[in-house]
Amino acid sequence: MNLKEKILTELKSVYDPELNINVVDLGLIYNVEVTETADVTITMTLTTPGCPLHDSITSGVRYCAEGMEETKKVEVNLVWEPAWSPDKMTAEGLRLLGR
Repeated sequence: MNLKEKILTELKSVYDPELNINVVDLGLIYNVEVTETADVTITMTLTTPGCPLHDSITSGVRYCAEGMEETKKVEVNLVWEPAWSPDKMTAEGLRLLGR
């Protein structure tokens, strides 16, 4: 398993507290870039721009990746384009929502 896959696996421990679904299965993680020196850039979104848990979720993502022994500097980029929609969810995320 490469470092990007390990990061995505670890990020499954970060949950959206309102929906009780992890950020990966919810489709909030758009990209994980890892440099040769193990610096990490995570591009993500939230379900809505006015999400009251904005800081909690993005901080959880950053702290989760920073807590990994293999990573160095971690940056989280929050984007609104493309906008999140349920079609970005994994099959597991949809199952957890009862769809």
